[in-house]
Amino acid sequence: MFRRAFWFTAGAAAGVWATTKVNRRLKQLTPESLAAQAADKAVEAGHRLKDFALDVRAGMIRREAELEEALGLEAPMDPALPAPRRNALGHRDHPYPHHSNNRNEDH
Repeated sequence: MFRRAFWFTAGAAAGVWATTKVNRRLKQLTPESLAAQAADKAVEAGHRLKDFALDVRAGMIRREAELEEALGLEAPMDPALPAPRRNALGHRDHPYPHHSNNRNEDH
């Protein structure tokens, strides 16, 4: 009798466990859940892409500074002249901004 009760209980527990697993899996496969998972993955990928872009930009700034130093472009400035302006990213603004050569533009 004890043996039958044990196996009955073990079978019932296994049935409950399997039913729970199947129901969870079915909930994960609903269209709403799949859409939410896809949106989460897209946001995560966007964050990784942003982090990558920021790392690349920081590397570019660092390398630009190394090249300027190696080429002697960071020469001491005349104290009477204003310091070169830098934009929000820390890059120096070009002293002569690029102007288009389009003669047909309105003036």
